[in-house]
Amino acid sequence: MANVNIRVDDKLKKEAEEIFSELGLTMSAATNVFYKQVVRFGGIPFELRISDPFYSAENQARLQKSINDYETGKSKPIVKTMNELEEMANE
Repeated sequence: MANVNIRVDDKLKKEAEEIFSELGLTMSAATNVFYKQVVRFGGIPFELRISDPFYSAENQARLQKSINDYETGKSKPIVKTMNELEEMANE
């Protein structure tokens, strides 16, 4: 068995330990789960991004088009009754 020493912010470690505890895991077990997923996935098992995709040029252009369409009357607001919203939620 190998020992791994890492430095982690105290607050982050405490918050992570609380979550692991709720899942019935120790920090060591959670780290082993992470390593196993790295091996299975062949890399980091989740997406890493430099920035929030909301602010991507593509998304901002789409949002601006929607705003322009609304302001020029090309699109109309969608209006739903409470019953219609509840029906949608139950689909």
